[in-house]
Amino acid sequence: MKQSLEGIKVLDLTRVLAGPYATMVLADLGANVMKVEMPVKGDDSRHFGPYVGDESAYFMSLNRNKRSMTLNLKTEKGKELLKEMIKNVDVVIENFRPGTMEKLGLGYDVLKEVNPRIIYAAASGFGHSGPYSKRPAYDAIVQAMGGIMSITGQEDGEFTRVGTSVGDITAGLFATIGILAALRYRDETGIGQKVDIAMLDTQLAILENAVARYAVDGEIPAPKGNRHPSIVPFEPFDASDGKIMIAVGNDALWVKFCNATELDHLINKEEFKTNPLRNNNYRILRPLIAEKIVKKTVDEWIEIFNDGGVPNGPINTVDKVLKDPQILARDMVKEVEHPTAGKLLMPGVPIKMSETQGDVVMASPILGQHTDEILKEILDLNDNEIEKLKKENIF
Repeated sequence: MKQSLEGIKVLDLTRVLAGPYATMVLADLGANVMKVEMPVKGDDSRHFGPYVGDESAYFMSLNRNKRSMTLNLKTEKGKELLKEMIKNVDVVIENFRPGTMEKLGLGYDVLKEVNPRIIYAAASGFGHSGPYSKRPAYDAIVQAMGGIMSITGQEDGEFTRVGTSVGDITAGLFATIGILAALRYRDETGIGQKVDIAMLDTQLAILENAVARYAVDGEIPAPKGNRHPSIVPFEPFDASDGKIMIAVGNDALWVKFCNATELDHLINKEEFKTNPLRNNNYRILRPLIAEKIVKKTVDEWIEIFNDGGVPNGPINTVDKVLKDPQILARDMVKEVEHPTAGKLLMPGVPIKMSETQGDVVMASPILGQHTDEILKEILDLNDNEIEKLKKENIF
């Protein structure tokens, strides 16, 4: 099956998470992603555990479907070769601290002269403008500064970092969207452009109703634990053998929920008739629901709620997610054979397309595994020319 981004060539100068996540998505959709790494060391995440033999499972989980070449961008010859490669690709993406590429003489203003059609994507902590631009940043920093930590955690408890690296991952996803939008514009006009993604910006962008609530009533949102700040009931409850998540998102579902739980006497109670009323009377309502839910098992409630059309689900640990029949039916667990580490489980491609479905077709590369191959493909170099460059410690 043909893939959506076949023919799109991407030079990937990124490392660790935000940038590699973006290029992984592009590669999953068929782009020809060529990962350019520093000789010997490579991507920083090659040195993050857990390890399978000598290979980082962290690195492998983010760099599938890509090829790796080494190139020393601290040498003049290395910079020259990158510029030559820029002439023959569609996208270059980096996630260095702003100013780094300019110091190397490889910033957007230089590269767009080399190739006016190039899409130059940059993901950084604070973006390429503003007073914080040059500051270093990691996921935990932007989660803290961007507001998401201030609304995460138990009620009246400590602010809590989200359990996955949403600062990096959302930056990677927004970078992907920006690249695809820029490619669309280039298809129409022939003109490339710079895509500037700040991790801090993306945290604000995903604050959802927290900003709206503050804008409307001036109240500073605080952690609510597992409770939804404005929908009731919309949280986990204790069953007799575990917890079940229940989400009653509108008044019609409230009626279904009450019927399913034999709490139908609550349907017409004035204080619970509408969602705003249920929210205002949460402290009264929750114990009434909790008293009922604890009398049956999770599996019993799942069957009852599914039959009654009430949104619900178990709180799965990772091992259970990987065995979930819906996840498996959607081909969301892939086993990839790495050339040295052997088999590794990883998530599949979540974007399902009827005509150009993406796939995981290749494990992450060994450092520099495809250097010769890429140089021949992109720069049309022969074996003698490549060997000469190797003697100059360019790779």
